[in-house]
Amino acid sequence: MTKASAESSVFFNEKGYEKFNHFIEQESFTKIFVLVDTNTHVHCLAPFLQQLETNIPLEILEIDAGEENKTLDTCSSLWDTLSHLGGDRKSLLVNLGGGVVTDLGGFVAAAFKRGIACVHFPTTLLAMVDAALGGKNGVNLGALKNQVGVIKKPEMVIADTSFLGTLPAAEMRSGLAEMLKHGLIADEDYWNRLNSLKELGITDLEDLIKESVVIKEKIVKEDPLEKGLRKSLNFGHTLGHAIESFFLVDPEKQKLLHGEAVAAGMVLAAFLSSKLEGFPIHKRDEIRNSIHSMYGRITISIEDQEKIIDLLKYDKKNEGGKINFVLLRKIGEPVIDREVPNSLILEAFRFYLALPENE
Repeated sequence: MTKASAESSVFFNEKGYEKFNHFIEQESFTKIFVLVDTNTHVHCLAPFLQQLETNIPLEILEIDAGEENKTLDTCSSLWDTLSHLGGDRKSLLVNLGGGVVTDLGGFVAAAFKRGIACVHFPTTLLAMVDAALGGKNGVNLGALKNQVGVIKKPEMVIADTSFLGTLPAAEMRSGLAEMLKHGLIADEDYWNRLNSLKELGITDLEDLIKESVVIKEKIVKEDPLEKGLRKSLNFGHTLGHAIESFFLVDPEKQKLLHGEAVAAGMVLAAFLSSKLEGFPIHKRDEIRNSIHSMYGRITISIEDQEKIIDLLKYDKKNEGGKINFVLLRKIGEPVIDREVPNSLILEAFRFYLALPENE
């Protein structure tokens, strides 16, 4: 384990590159591997390499972009390539990409040679505020999200916010969903400020991104292995993951971005919170209206709802066959490990779908 591991942290922009270059200067890495996908190869690799100050041999590894490639088959191919290119226990893997690249790359690094060092360079808003933080690494099993993985923090996380300029608006909204979640579980003032944004400008967002990072890092530090408090970060994800998985495998459905599915999951969870935890009705409606105005409404038929509920049994947060939800007693006060009957979930879907399209 390298010296930076004990104080793994998140650094931004120029300071981040300075920290990274100092880190690789201090460590005696034999080779640096940079993992990109087909998108970040085009948009992010050249700027990253221009900031790199090292004579250590470097190799580029590329995977196809997309959640459907976050699989053990992709990992196996990368492990073969690492071996073929002379990777050893003193190699460094740099994961330059969004949540798929950081999730998968962190898992590849954790397992190769029983663990090599890795550094995340998240290039999407979602990865900067969520996926690259906290040390969760893993892959999907078919449509089932993050079923195989480990918790192992990277040596450091470097967020270059200039990369956000390469993203379409839908990808920015996807990341914003995780920031909204941080506000709902931890800080009502932060939730309110996010809701006052009229457009997703990078300059406006930078301070809010840093606040989101602080919220998640604080929770992870208090509960690194997700025994209690860290479970609150799953708000909106129990049904959100099931919705995302369903739309990923159904050939007649258009795939959803992670944040789009989680946004729907948060509306559903807000309704369940009002029924089971006394969450204020006006706040429930505020959440629904705010999220609907940003993300629209996903069309989910009653038949789809039954299939989505069936997928809940595979959620990795379940214990002893019980499906566990994170709900809210009030904004900033989450309740973990709450069981919810299927009849109430169907009622939550009716609440979600009742909104007029343009409300």
